[in-house]
Amino acid sequence: QVKLVESGGGLVQAGESLRLSCAASGSIFRTMNWYRQAPGKQRELVATITPGGGTNYADSVKGRFTISRDNAKNTVYLQMNSLKPEDTAVYYCNAQTWVSGYWGQGTQVTVSS
Repeated sequence: QVKLVESGGGLVQAGESLRLSCAASGSIFRTMNWYRQAPGKQRELVATITPGGGTNYADSVKGRFTISRDNAKNTVYLQMNSLKPEDTAVYYCNAQTWVSGYWGQGTQVTVSS
């Protein structure tokens, strides 16, 4: 049974940092992603990391966020620096296998001004 468990969200002030973690289990995962969804907005892709470590970022987070993974632990991280109020959202981990994609339950990130 595939399971994704996110942690690390919280309430911070603008300019501060947070680190999200997503522990995945139950399969072999290929590309892993972080998405976010703000109130009243569509879910958007924030960052992607391939099995080999290649990364890609949304323009809005480039230079501030860093995605990484520990393949031995099946865990993906999102280091978020210089947070802005517009980063406030529920952040979701997404993991792809050869045949399907899976979602975590989400973790709330709130950035106050």
